[in-house]
Amino acid sequence: MKLIDELKWRGMVHDYMPGLEQLLETEKCTAYLGTDPTADSLHVGNLSSLMLLIHFQRFGHTPIVLMGGATGMVGDPSGKSKERNLLSEKDIQHNLEGQKKQMEKLFDFKAEKNPALMVNNYDWYKNMNILDFLRDIGKHLTINYMSAKDSVKKRIDSGLSFTEFSYQLIQGYDFYYLWKNHNCKVQLGGSDQWGNITSGTELIRRMGGGSAFALTCPLITKADGTKFGKSVDGAVWLDEEKTSPYKFFQFWINTSDEDAEQYIKKFTLLSKEEIEGLVAEHKEATHLRILQKKLAEEVTVLIHGREKYEKAVEASQILFKGSKEDLMSLSPSDLLDILDGVPTFTIKKSDHSDNIGAIDFLAEHTKILSSKGEARRALQQNSIRINMEKISADYEISAKDLLNDRFIFVQKGKKNKFLVIAE
Repeated sequence: MKLIDELKWRGMVHDYMPGLEQLLETEKCTAYLGTDPTADSLHVGNLSSLMLLIHFQRFGHTPIVLMGGATGMVGDPSGKSKERNLLSEKDIQHNLEGQKKQMEKLFDFKAEKNPALMVNNYDWYKNMNILDFLRDIGKHLTINYMSAKDSVKKRIDSGLSFTEFSYQLIQGYDFYYLWKNHNCKVQLGGSDQWGNITSGTELIRRMGGGSAFALTCPLITKADGTKFGKSVDGAVWLDEEKTSPYKFFQFWINTSDEDAEQYIKKFTLLSKEEIEGLVAEHKEATHLRILQKKLAEEVTVLIHGREKYEKAVEASQILFKGSKEDLMSLSPSDLLDILDGVPTFTIKKSDHSDNIGAIDFLAEHTKILSSKGEARRALQQNSIRINMEKISADYEISAKDLLNDRFIFVQKGKKNKFLVIAE
């Protein structure tokens, strides 16, 4: 299958310039995608356009990852309703370092053939003064041309600073620089980047008399209309310190059937035959969530590796069929992750200097149950578990019940779960 056909089948093409298909069929070329260091981690929204570049490398083309050390200082108005706060050079450098580590997981920079290249646009702007920029670059694009871009038109009434207005010119020059110095003929990005990318192709035509091409992917949406890449706590990050491998895994495993069929094409490298087989198998038994399980596996392994994926699976299974030993094997962060969202009660650790009767523990110390009578009935019905083990009315809670010397997991029946934290 040809690259464009592959990307179209995956739903990863929003628009591209005439002549691109012929270029990709006749030569191995260089393509680039840029990211700005607005945070010290990429998120799953960034991953959608990065997958475009990954496919380019798979098909034998050379990928360039452009880190926006310079553009990050300016701020892209595309898709923004107001001007964002500008970051300090120190913050930008910190963010660049975090993003570089993630890029090194996604791209092969040491491949024998068509190895990926990482560049920072600050390197070609740091010695350029404002007069050189205005004279040598700015003169090539008119105000009318730049104002016609959607990113400008949508902000012109609410207010757009010259700093943000100049962004497309800076990104355009990035494309020209890479075309001139690395023979880069293709720029990739989300559909909101079309205006910025075509400004680059125009600069290449006017400044160098050459031709270059744009290809954009659609911005990812969810079937219910809510924003993609958002969890209860906010963005789903690729950095495990911001979004743990368990929570990352859960984001994908909890997608709807409709979304899973879309995402498995866009976020995995499984072949068309494999995906079509999975879709057919899933539709035969949707309750088994075959698509979601494979999607979560592929993307979690891609970002965090096989070992952390397997730990995430193990942690997710503990709540359903685990034991006290399983709970005790979890780190504090993993335990908090798998119990994220359950009702939480706090008690004083000093309370465990003496043992606490189960009834008092449930009704008075934690108030998990509203009264001693309710607690007694629940215990008599064998519906209370402490750390996965059933307890009776004469059971006494002690320090030995503290997981990681801090937590107690309480269940009432099959559905009601509680976390007690001893401070």
